[in-house]
Amino acid sequence: MLALCAIVPGTGSTGRGAEPSAGPPSFAAVFRDTTMRVDYFHTGDAGRETFALDRIVSDGRWAGSRTRLLDSLDLGTWRFLVEDSASGALLYSRGYSSLYAEWETTGPREAKTFHESVRFPWPRAPVRLRLERRDRENRWVPAWSLSIDPGGPLANPAEPPPVRVWTVVENGPPAEKVDLVLISEGYSRAELPRFRADVRRLVDTLFKVEPFRSRRRDFNVRAVELVSAVSGVNRPQSGQYRRTPLSASYGIFGLERYLLTEDNRALRDALSGVPYEFLEIVVNSTAYGGGGIFHFQAATAARAPASEYVFIHEFGHHFAGLGDEYYTSPVAYQTGAPVKVEPWEPNLTALHDPAALKWGDLVEPGTPIPTPWPKAEYEALSGEIQAARQRLLQQGAPAAAMDSLFRVQRARERAYLATGPYAGKVGAFEGAGYEATGLYRPQLDCIMFSRNPVGFCRVCGRAIEKVINLYSDGQ
Repeated sequence: MLALCAIVPGTGSTGRGAEPSAGPPSFAAVFRDTTMRVDYFHTGDAGRETFALDRIVSDGRWAGSRTRLLDSLDLGTWRFLVEDSASGALLYSRGYSSLYAEWETTGPREAKTFHESVRFPWPRAPVRLRLERRDRENRWVPAWSLSIDPGGPLANPAEPPPVRVWTVVENGPPAEKVDLVLISEGYSRAELPRFRADVRRLVDTLFKVEPFRSRRRDFNVRAVELVSAVSGVNRPQSGQYRRTPLSASYGIFGLERYLLTEDNRALRDALSGVPYEFLEIVVNSTAYGGGGIFHFQAATAARAPASEYVFIHEFGHHFAGLGDEYYTSPVAYQTGAPVKVEPWEPNLTALHDPAALKWGDLVEPGTPIPTPWPKAEYEALSGEIQAARQRLLQQGAPAAAMDSLFRVQRARERAYLATGPYAGKVGAFEGAGYEATGLYRPQLDCIMFSRNPVGFCRVCGRAIEKVINLYSDGQ
């Protein structure tokens, strides 16, 4: 008897994993016009890692491209591949990252379980879903595989329940556009007009920044109105406790400003039936905070000072897999590895071979690699700011005091980052990815490096355009 949706160890892959090289058959030949969502539990501790199927459900009509089915970007700490069970042909693939991947880097840990999902077109015939992860050298290795019979009893094709959704920007059919959805969290019913105003403001901000401004017609944007019983979200460091529909919370991994949800099932169910590839949780809070994980989720405290900056910065993580370019702020992750592996993020490099710099085609002749900048002076200033920030935290100072410090920081930083012979030019500037040495960023300043109003650097902008091209048929 054939076991349907059987969980089996990841096998049949080389150390690099299956490379998505050959194109799949036509969409209609192998897929239905429906989204299959596979929910699973991902558990690990210091020494092992396990997976368990939760459920397989319909997420409504397929909103993704019907022509660009294989991932060409090679981004993310994870990727999934959908293969035809009979022939082994690769039908669909995408890269992504996860809370689990971030949690792995936070130091000694006890066992913890994360809920995760992958979404792809509903196959017409049995398939094998394979998950691969990056090893310590950032090579793809097998992690888990699952046999799926789309007509079997474990695959639930029932239509998802309707949700309250409204269109913010519409430029064409979902299959031909990048589809973004924003969902409310911590807004009471009486505050829904505020949510709508926050959505319009944040979306307008996104499309004022290049390359989103030039590519606006390649996007559809929708918003889902999810009502909370009370105003606000969970903020344990300040003694503000809430139970909200998505369980979004500050303090992820012990960082008071890191704002996301760990309740992936609630998030995906709330969006089920809505056409989307990318999502943003819009949080009703005045406290600075947000977060973004590539092709997983992003969140922004919509009513906090600098919410527009946070929205754009975190969306850069979520949309294009951009890495943080700053390195002097406190983070939860382990850092300081003596030998840096070349990052997968498109805007970071370990610069093992300056002649093979991955954005070398954007470097002007005569620009030295690595590229000099006033690094020591900048780090001294940053040290002063971080010390002042810690004092404010210890004193329990109000959010306004922290916001004032951020404004001082921005004004003083700009003096170091807006001048000099290589300001505004592409090079390789040491100090990036939470590391003071050994990792490099493309330009002196960028929205992925500072809160200065400089937008995305040329390398980040190009990475964003590649994602737009993967999901939009406008190119």
